[in-house]
Amino acid sequence: MSSFSRYNPQSHSPSPSAPPMPNPQAPSSSQPHYGQPHHWHGSSYGHSSFPPGTHPDVIRSFQMVDRDRSGYIDEIELQQALSSGYQRFSLRTIRLLMFLFKNPSSPLGIGPNEFAALWSCLGQWRAIFERFDRDRSGKIDSMELKDALYSLGYAVPPSVLQVLISKYDDQSGRRVELNFDSFVE
Repeated sequence: MSSFSRYNPQSHSPSPSAPPMPNPQAPSSSQPHYGQPHHWHGSSYGHSSFPPGTHPDVIRSFQMVDRDRSGYIDEIELQQALSSGYQRFSLRTIRLLMFLFKNPSSPLGIGPNEFAALWSCLGQWRAIFERFDRDRSGKIDSMELKDALYSLGYAVPPSVLQVLISKYDDQSGRRVELNFDSFVE
Protein backbone atom coordinates (compact mmCIF):
# COMPACT_ATOMS: atom_id res chain seq x y z
CA MET A 1 0.00 0.00 0.00
CA SER A 2 2.91 2.33 -0.54
CA SER A 3 1.62 3.88 -3.76
CA PHE A 4 -0.26 7.07 -3.06
CA SER A 5 -0.49 8.11 -6.69
CA ARG A 6 -3.51 5.96 -7.43
CA TYR A 7 -5.73 8.08 -5.17
CA ASN A 8 -7.57 11.06 -6.62
CA PRO A 9 -7.82 13.72 -3.88
CA GLN A 10 -10.39 15.71 -5.87
CA SER A 11 -12.94 12.93 -5.47
CA HIS A 12 -13.03 12.93 -1.66
CA SER A 13 -13.16 15.60 1.00
CA PRO A 14 -10.87 15.57 4.01
CA SER A 15 -12.13 14.03 7.21
CA PRO A 16 -13.21 16.12 10.18
CA SER A 17 -10.13 14.94 12.09
CA ALA A 18 -7.76 16.55 9.61
CA PRO A 19 -7.41 20.28 9.06
CA PRO A 20 -9.43 21.61 6.16
CA MET A 21 -7.74 21.41 2.80
CA PRO A 22 -5.81 24.61 2.20
CA ASN A 23 -7.35 27.32 0.08
CA PRO A 24 -4.66 28.55 -2.31
CA GLN A 25 -6.55 31.84 -2.73
CA ALA A 26 -6.67 32.55 1.04
CA PRO A 27 -4.57 35.46 2.25
CA SER A 28 -1.42 34.67 4.21
CA SER A 29 -1.74 34.44 7.97
CA SER A 30 0.31 36.70 10.17
CA GLN A 31 0.11 34.70 13.37
CA PRO A 32 3.25 34.82 15.48
CA HIS A 33 5.93 32.18 15.11
CA TYR A 34 7.28 30.80 18.36
CA GLY A 35 9.83 33.52 19.10
CA GLN A 36 11.17 33.89 15.56
CA PRO A 37 9.94 35.80 12.52
CA HIS A 38 8.20 33.53 10.08
CA HIS A 39 6.43 33.94 6.78
CA TRP A 40 3.72 31.28 6.69
CA HIS A 41 3.36 30.35 3.08
CA GLY A 42 6.18 29.35 0.80
CA SER A 43 9.00 31.19 2.47
CA SER A 44 12.11 29.83 4.06
CA TYR A 45 12.01 27.76 7.23
CA GLY A 46 15.29 26.02 7.85
CA HIS A 47 16.54 24.69 4.51
CA SER A 48 13.11 24.08 3.05
CA SER A 49 9.72 25.76 2.95
CA PHE A 50 6.06 25.02 3.37
CA PRO A 51 4.11 24.92 0.12
CA PRO A 52 1.91 27.93 -0.61
CA GLY A 53 -1.50 27.54 1.01
CA THR A 54 -0.34 25.19 3.79
CA HIS A 55 -2.88 25.21 6.60
CA PRO A 56 -1.59 27.03 9.72
CA ASP A 57 -2.38 23.97 11.90
CA VAL A 58 0.01 21.89 9.81
CA ILE A 59 2.73 24.50 10.18
CA ARG A 60 2.12 24.76 13.94
CA SER A 61 2.29 20.97 14.34
CA PHE A 62 5.67 20.94 12.61
CA GLN A 63 7.04 23.92 14.53
CA MET A 64 5.97 22.58 17.92
CA VAL A 65 8.11 19.46 17.53
CA ASP A 66 11.08 21.00 15.68
CA ARG A 67 12.64 22.10 18.95
CA ASP A 68 16.10 22.84 17.53
CA ARG A 69 14.57 24.91 14.67
CA SER A 70 16.66 23.00 12.14
CA GLY A 71 13.77 22.86 9.69
CA TYR A 72 13.73 19.05 9.84
CA ILE A 73 12.08 16.53 12.13
CA ASP A 74 13.13 12.99 13.00
CA GLU A 75 10.89 9.96 13.56
CA ILE A 76 10.16 10.71 17.24
CA GLU A 77 9.28 14.32 16.40
CA LEU A 78 7.12 13.11 13.51
CA GLN A 79 5.30 10.74 15.85
CA GLN A 80 4.62 13.65 18.23
CA ALA A 81 3.50 15.98 15.43
CA LEU A 82 1.07 13.47 13.95
CA SER A 83 -0.30 12.64 17.39
CA SER A 84 -1.48 16.24 17.68
CA GLY A 85 -3.53 15.99 14.49
CA TYR A 86 -4.51 12.39 13.98
CA GLN A 87 -3.81 9.72 16.55
CA ARG A 88 -0.78 8.04 18.02
CA PHE A 89 1.01 6.07 15.33
CA SER A 90 3.28 3.13 16.07
CA LEU A 91 6.98 3.66 15.50
CA ARG A 92 6.79 1.02 12.76
CA THR A 93 4.24 3.11 10.85
CA ILE A 94 6.23 6.29 11.50
CA ARG A 95 9.36 4.67 10.03
CA LEU A 96 7.37 3.64 6.96
CA LEU A 97 6.06 7.19 6.55
CA MET A 98 9.58 8.56 6.97
CA PHE A 99 10.79 6.20 4.25
CA LEU A 100 7.96 7.17 1.89
CA PHE A 101 8.08 10.93 2.39
CA LYS A 102 11.67 11.79 3.31
CA ASN A 103 13.64 13.60 0.65
CA PRO A 104 16.42 11.13 -0.27
CA SER A 105 18.89 13.98 -0.73
CA SER A 106 18.36 15.15 2.86
CA PRO A 107 19.91 13.01 5.60
CA LEU A 108 18.35 15.19 8.32
CA GLY A 109 14.74 14.03 8.29
CA ILE A 110 11.45 15.38 7.00
CA GLY A 111 11.32 19.06 6.08
CA PRO A 112 8.29 21.35 5.90
CA ASN A 113 7.46 20.51 2.27
CA GLU A 114 7.52 16.74 2.91
CA PHE A 115 5.59 17.16 6.17
CA ALA A 116 2.83 19.11 4.41
CA ALA A 117 2.59 16.40 1.73
CA LEU A 118 2.50 13.66 4.37
CA TRP A 119 -0.22 15.49 6.36
CA SER A 120 -2.32 15.95 3.23
CA CYS A 121 -1.92 12.31 2.28
CA LEU A 122 -2.94 11.18 5.78
CA GLY A 123 -6.03 13.38 5.52
CA GLN A 124 -6.96 11.62 2.29
CA TRP A 125 -6.31 8.19 3.82
CA ARG A 126 -8.36 9.18 6.92
CA ALA A 127 -11.26 10.15 4.66
CA ILE A 128 -11.09 6.76 2.94
CA PHE A 129 -10.80 4.93 6.25
CA GLU A 130 -13.82 6.74 7.70
CA ARG A 131 -15.83 6.24 4.52
CA PHE A 132 -15.38 2.47 4.77
CA ASP A 133 -15.67 2.22 8.57
CA ARG A 134 -19.41 1.86 8.08
CA ASP A 135 -20.20 0.96 11.70
CA ARG A 136 -18.09 3.91 12.96
CA SER A 137 -16.13 1.62 15.28
CA GLY A 138 -12.77 3.24 14.52
CA LYS A 139 -11.71 -0.04 12.93
CA ILE A 140 -12.29 -1.74 9.61
CA ASP A 141 -12.72 -5.45 9.04
CA SER A 142 -11.57 -7.48 6.05
CA MET A 143 -14.64 -6.71 3.94
CA GLU A 144 -14.34 -2.98 4.61
CA LEU A 145 -10.62 -3.17 3.82
CA LYS A 146 -11.36 -4.97 0.54
CA ASP A 147 -13.82 -2.22 -0.43
CA ALA A 148 -11.38 0.54 0.59
CA LEU A 149 -8.53 -0.98 -1.43
CA TYR A 150 -10.86 -1.45 -4.41
CA SER A 151 -11.81 2.24 -4.22
CA LEU A 152 -8.08 3.01 -4.53
CA GLY A 153 -7.86 0.91 -7.67
CA TYR A 154 -6.53 -2.29 -6.11
CA ALA A 155 -8.52 -5.44 -6.87
CA VAL A 156 -6.99 -7.58 -4.12
CA PRO A 157 -7.66 -11.33 -4.38
CA PRO A 158 -9.18 -12.93 -1.24
CA SER A 159 -5.99 -14.90 -0.58
CA VAL A 160 -3.85 -11.73 -0.54
CA LEU A 161 -6.42 -9.93 1.59
CA GLN A 162 -6.25 -12.80 4.09
CA VAL A 163 -2.45 -12.50 4.26
CA LEU A 164 -2.75 -8.75 4.87
CA ILE A 165 -5.33 -9.21 7.62
CA SER A 166 -3.44 -12.11 9.24
CA LYS A 167 -0.51 -9.77 9.90
CA TYR A 168 -2.70 -8.02 12.49
CA ASP A 169 -4.24 -11.12 14.06
CA ASP A 170 -3.51 -11.19 17.80
CA GLN A 171 -4.52 -14.89 18.04
CA SER A 172 -7.38 -14.03 20.44
CA GLY A 173 -9.94 -15.76 18.24
CA ARG A 174 -11.79 -12.49 17.66
CA ARG A 175 -12.44 -11.09 14.21
CA VAL A 176 -9.41 -9.13 12.99
CA GLU A 177 -9.99 -5.43 12.54
CA LEU A 178 -7.56 -2.67 11.62
CA ASN A 179 -7.35 0.70 13.33
CA PHE A 180 -6.21 3.74 11.34
CA ASP A 181 -2.53 3.17 12.21
CA SER A 182 -2.65 -0.38 10.83
CA PHE A 183 -4.62 0.76 7.78
CA VAL A 184 -1.93 3.34 6.93
CA GLU A 185 0.81 0.78 7.43
